[in-house]
Amino acid sequence: MKPKVDKESHLYKLRHSLAHIMAQAVLQIRPDAKLGFGPPIETGFYYDFDFGDNPVSEDDFKDITKRMQKIVKEKQPFERSWMTLDEATKHLSETDQSYKIEYATELVESGRSDDGKLGFYTNGPFVDMCEGPHLEHTGQVPKGVFKLDKMAGSYWRGDEKRPQLTRIYAIAYETPAEVKDYIKRRELAMQRDHRRLGSKLDIFFIDDEVGTGLPLWMPNGTVIRDSLEAWAREEEFKAGYERVSTPSITKSSLYFRSGHLPYYKDGMFPPMQVDEDDEYYLRPMNCPHHHKIYAARPRSYRDLPLRIAEYGDTYRYEKHGSLAGLLRVRAMCMNDAHIYCEHEQVRDELRAVIEMYKRYYSHLRIGEFRVRLSLHSQDSEKFVDNEEDWLRSEQIVREVLEEMGIEFEEEPGEAAFYGPKIDIQIRNLLGREETVSTCQLDFVMAERFDLTYTSDDGTPKRPYIIHRAPLSTHERFVSFLIEFYGGAFPTWMAPTQVRILPINEDVVDYANEIRDQLRGKLFRAEVDDSSNSFNKKVRTAVTSKIPNIWIIGGNEAENRSVTWRRYAAEAQQTLALDKAVATLVQLRDERMMDNFDDVELPG
Repeated sequence: MKPKVDKESHLYKLRHSLAHIMAQAVLQIRPDAKLGFGPPIETGFYYDFDFGDNPVSEDDFKDITKRMQKIVKEKQPFERSWMTLDEATKHLSETDQSYKIEYATELVESGRSDDGKLGFYTNGPFVDMCEGPHLEHTGQVPKGVFKLDKMAGSYWRGDEKRPQLTRIYAIAYETPAEVKDYIKRRELAMQRDHRRLGSKLDIFFIDDEVGTGLPLWMPNGTVIRDSLEAWAREEEFKAGYERVSTPSITKSSLYFRSGHLPYYKDGMFPPMQVDEDDEYYLRPMNCPHHHKIYAARPRSYRDLPLRIAEYGDTYRYEKHGSLAGLLRVRAMCMNDAHIYCEHEQVRDELRAVIEMYKRYYSHLRIGEFRVRLSLHSQDSEKFVDNEEDWLRSEQIVREVLEEMGIEFEEEPGEAAFYGPKIDIQIRNLLGREETVSTCQLDFVMAERFDLTYTSDDGTPKRPYIIHRAPLSTHERFVSFLIEFYGGAFPTWMAPTQVRILPINEDVVDYANEIRDQLRGKLFRAEVDDSSNSFNKKVRTAVTSKIPNIWIIGGNEAENRSVTWRRYAAEAQQTLALDKAVATLVQLRDERMMDNFDDVELPG
């Protein structure tokens, strides 16, 4: 989800103006470069260039920056003008700007231009096709508010089959202090990057021979996944959900019926031709399978609400350039469920789902999150054409959020094609907003799949359907948790829950006895009986983010105790073994978030 953009804000105008200033400076050293797009982004701006056989490198950043500073001092006015397509094509042809010509033609022919005319902005000798807005002149750029950052490859129009361009990124904020703060936060984010920690802590890896975007979960990562899933299964059981299991492939006819084909086809893997008549697809979502389970037998109002849940494997053909570790993948396992209910039950079910979301996020201490009510738009062909049902469904969701006192922002055009949805937006360490999970109210699929129930007056009716996935996919959710926790998970989720460190060989037998007792209680415990020095054993356990280190020396062996050092706490304490084991059981069974330093050992 792209964050809402206020194009009239000063920050937007500053970043947009800086993109033009940078492009002008780049053309001074590479006058034959072809221009792509150069928009503001959440942390600054970028511009795409085709340098042909004469590329630039990050070594040129110092020169480009000096030229930008000179342009700023010249106080070049940003002046707007308009051209017809013929005029624009003639102007752009003079500098061989073929990418701009292509886009100009598309804008006019698709009717997205302003009465067939195209906007241009001029500052100094630089002229760019652009809708604006900009600052009044380049001199309004304060000193020290931008920094050229990095270069990356990017495909023209995001299409891997089109030419690859060079993208120059820059950081830009309204004050030098904000630039420095962002760089500092990014350093922390890089240290906590889930791809870096995922490799260091043996959580997952992606192998080229297996395939891009297809993560392989290591034993440590599988523990984290299993712990989340076990928690969700318990919460769903208490909330009245019934578990199902459905196949990862299906006939194409199922997705034609749901409406995902052909509209969603580009986001799906190519079909498998099983025989002459049947094509099968890897499923990109679980919904149609669950609808089939509902339809497997007659339903009565006494069966509703029917809540069915599945951690289902799904597959989506994300573009290569959008893949990013676990955050965006091509194979994922989703915390999915569908609730089939009567119209009179919708509000209560929505409230219960939202309360479940709040419990999860509060317990995990994910932090602040924003709720977005995603609505349909009459201007888009994406949405089912039923204005009355759209307005009624959107009002139901809106009123539930208001009654629960939940602040939210409305975003037209971001709904699912079959109904409005609630999006949970969280910010990562860099402040970038991501959608972590959704809840959708569906008024369409019951009719498409001919889902009915017999009402209390004996007549058939269509159920409403609530789609919900509070813990998102394992892949996306674990990527968030790795970064929020810096790889330091609480005891109940940690791959190794206890590492026992014998100070010398005389106490190894006692250490092994403790390990065996803990493993008998299903704890992931291990003894470090390596030849490393004691201090190195401690350092290794700490860098491995082990939540609990039990130190065993002569006194501990004699008194049948342990000295307990927690990852999230500075002080350590000595406890009797029985007390330590009972405390550890409580940490695990109550799923305490003991990876935070304000959590004391119970008892």
